[in-house]
Amino acid sequence: MSLDRINPAELSPATGFSHAVAATGTRLVFLAGQTALDGAGKVVGESLPEQFETALANLLTALAAAGGTPADLARVTVYAVDVAAYRARAAELGSIWRRSAGRDYPAMAVIGVVRLWDDQAQIELDGIAVLP
Repeated sequence: MSLDRINPAELSPATGFSHAVAATGTRLVFLAGQTALDGAGKVVGESLPEQFETALANLLTALAAAGGTPADLARVTVYAVDVAAYRARAAELGSIWRRSAGRDYPAMAVIGVVRLWDDQAQIELDGIAVLP
């Protein structure tokens, strides 16, 4: 399996994401949207970074259960109820990402949404991984 992260010089610098990811592998894993739910189904964390860390941990837990690692992520979509707050905390969120998932960045998008399934949720992440 290999993921070729492509960042053309003609595009703005890719910071915390890759512009494109070409994948070669034998197994696709589609990861459902994960919010900051704990094992009992309760949203935990008051701040955006706290919720981001839990949502990312949940995504990575689902990925690990499928036999994958963060380096196998080809695509992640972030749904945020407050994109301005996401941008304002981007450095802190990036630090959480690097600590949890490393520096092999997938192709990513941040999408602003009116609300998520759980009223208290501020952020949701889903993804696609390619495993060997």
